[in-house]
Amino acid sequence: MVTIDQLKFDENGLIPAVVVDAVTKDVLTVAYMNRESLEISMQEGRTCFWSRSRQDLWRKGETSGNVQHIVAITADCDCDALTVLVNKEGPACHTGAESCFHNALYVSPDQTAFSLQGLYELLEGRKRDLPEGSYTTYLFQKGIDKILKKVGEECTEVIIAGKANDKPETIYEIADLCYHVMVLMIQMGISVEEIHKELASRHVIDHKVKQEKMT
Repeated sequence: MVTIDQLKFDENGLIPAVVVDAVTKDVLTVAYMNRESLEISMQEGRTCFWSRSRQDLWRKGETSGNVQHIVAITADCDCDALTVLVNKEGPACHTGAESCFHNALYVSPDQTAFSLQGLYELLEGRKRDLPEGSYTTYLFQKGIDKILKKVGEECTEVIIAGKANDKPETIYEIADLCYHVMVLMIQMGISVEEIHKELASRHVIDHKVKQEKMT
């Protein structure tokens, strides 16, 4: 672990901080910290930056309520830049967008990026727009009973493939199951972030149980 004394602040006493969503891994914003704002961030567990325009400290969310709770702060190899991993409450951008980086400049026609959050948003669009010919549209139109039936069927397929010790088929069936579970999530208004928080809370509990067993 490095210390604040090892960081290389620039001639203005600042260091760039790239803020990243702990759930989606999306870059939320790029801001600057001085030593004081970094110390405050570490003490309070929430982001505090130095405003170059106002020449003053500002805590993210102090007026908007969109607080960013810090998971971890990491310095780069030269110790002259930081990444700040956060769990956020509300949008990161003053425009109301989830991230400040929402103006596409270039999209490769050959390379595609995939994330569970991206798939979730795509499926949300399917439910909203209900495009004709879409299997996802079909599921949403049939409703909860059909969606639950498909989740059950895919669970069975995973079990069969796993019992046969067929790794490629098991991967295929798990992917199918994940897709149908995500359709169910959207149908019930459950977000990826809510699932992430539930799993994170179980991780903490499990960690404590392991510690107790060791003592």
